[in-house]
Amino acid sequence: MHPAPSVILFTVLSGLGFGFMAYLSLGLLLVQGGWAFVAWGLAYALAVGGLLASTTHLGNPQRALRAFTQWRSSWLSREAWAAVATLLLLAPVALGDWVGFGLPYFWRLIGGALALATVFCTSMIYTQIKAVPRWHHWLTPVLFMGFALAGGALLGLQGGFATLLLVILAGILAAAFAVGDKQFARAGASMESATGLGAIGSVSVFEQPHTGENYLLREMIFTVGRKHAAKLRVIAVICAALIPAALALMGGLTLTLLALIVHLAGAFAARWLFFAEAEHVVGLYYGKR
Repeated sequence: MHPAPSVILFTVLSGLGFGFMAYLSLGLLLVQGGWAFVAWGLAYALAVGGLLASTTHLGNPQRALRAFTQWRSSWLSREAWAAVATLLLLAPVALGDWVGFGLPYFWRLIGGALALATVFCTSMIYTQIKAVPRWHHWLTPVLFMGFALAGGALLGLQGGFATLLLVILAGILAAAFAVGDKQFARAGASMESATGLGAIGSVSVFEQPHTGENYLLREMIFTVGRKHAAKLRVIAVICAALIPAALALMGGLTLTLLALIVHLAGAFAARWLFFAEAEHVVGLYYGKR
């Protein structure tokens, strides 16, 4: 799949923002006054900024509101509703932390759960796509949740807990790469199954369907060299998880901020690979597999 910058920004930043909101909402990071304003402002900026970035990938961004109408069948629509509900429900929590009035803890609990539910809905947008076998397995939502919880823990200054989550994230990333490499073969997709001509023998492309580029070739088919992918995988695991884990373990605000910067660099590399390595079965028609 074509790794569009807008979608990469959307998934990385919104996941981090909603993950951080969950920690703030549950009171795992206690902030008051000016610090509350800064912390909640950062969480909202990341979450809303990521959501806005996603609209730039739409052919007609002005139609984004129509996504709210398909909640019965679309994970994208469910994500939109979950995001709006989270932002609205946590607004009085943020205001209370800032100006100094309290809300019942169950309110904060529901808000934190909705923040994580939003990240889950985002992951299911990709997990549900059977035509992209690399995404269509249970590790995809685990990966998204892992990034949200680990990144949120870093922003939430959770120290040892953040270190634990980052180490777990390294394992999830490695597992996702290993499982994803085998998914296309497990799906049984081939030129024969794509064309329905398997009964008459082996099938190959005689000539391309057309001479020019089209939407499918531009958006659904992307090739990344194995050597480059292998290097990026190492960078993703080391930068997104291992180095930040070590820095978070050492503690201190400066090292934690450095850990967050390195984590984001690794997260962008990992998410670029998430899209670049995903093979859509439509590529079989063009002999791209």
